[in-house]
Amino acid sequence: QRIMVGLSTLDVLVSFFVLFLGTWMVPKETGWVWALGNTTSCSAQGFFWVFGGLGEVLYQTAISLNILLLIVFGWKQEQFAKKVEKPMHVIILTYVLSIAVVPLLYESYNPACGFCVPATIWKCSIKDENDGCTLATLVRGKIRIDYLMRILSVALLLIALIFCTVAMVWVYLHVKRQEVRTQRYHFRGSAQEKFRESKRIRKILFFYTLSLYIAFGPFVFLSFVPLPFSGWYIYRTLIPLMGFWNMLVYFLPNCLKYQKDHPGTWL
Repeated sequence: QRIMVGLSTLDVLVSFFVLFLGTWMVPKETGWVWALGNTTSCSAQGFFWVFGGLGEVLYQTAISLNILLLIVFGWKQEQFAKKVEKPMHVIILTYVLSIAVVPLLYESYNPACGFCVPATIWKCSIKDENDGCTLATLVRGKIRIDYLMRILSVALLLIALIFCTVAMVWVYLHVKRQEVRTQRYHFRGSAQEKFRESKRIRKILFFYTLSLYIAFGPFVFLSFVPLPFSGWYIYRTLIPLMGFWNMLVYFLPNCLKYQKDHPGTWL
């Protein structure tokens, strides 16, 4: 539950500063619709975008690690909380904070297509006869910081997606082997109950991993496949919604139990 609290808190930050405030945080001189902000508000939006977005990914990975240790390696929840969870919160928050601060120090949080991200601002110095720009001057931001943030973000996402996928497959195979043994030897009592619990957790892990793919999959895809700027609005909408998907998964067992206790209900 503490992992879910951390993930939900970061999701609220991303949703508030990116989806809710939106272009209000963008400097008004950019000309974007409803742009009322300035350089400071733009930097704040970019900071919480990076801090919250990368933090969500790491907390999602922590959920997969938790379930992997519980199901495959037979850990107890108290053992995980003591040995892994408590230091993990410090590591995750420290790591994403150190990454999010870097563009802040180099003035690299700038408006890009309607909201503020690690980016650079250029000003046309020389125009050609067709009113096109032949020479541009860097006004704000650092090119190296822009590239560094892109590489770090995509690399972290790929590692998280691979780890969560491997964990999901590992848990699936482990539970499948349990199912075969249960059917072969006709286990009863506590062994059968443990197997049913493992199957339930396996389903939960699948949905958690699916929410990660839905939220961040388009971002990874668009990082390698060039699309018009309109395509970037897809991932900018989906990423802050990851908390909503996780909320549905978190309450799924209670909904299924309610449905079992009250036959005929759609909930």
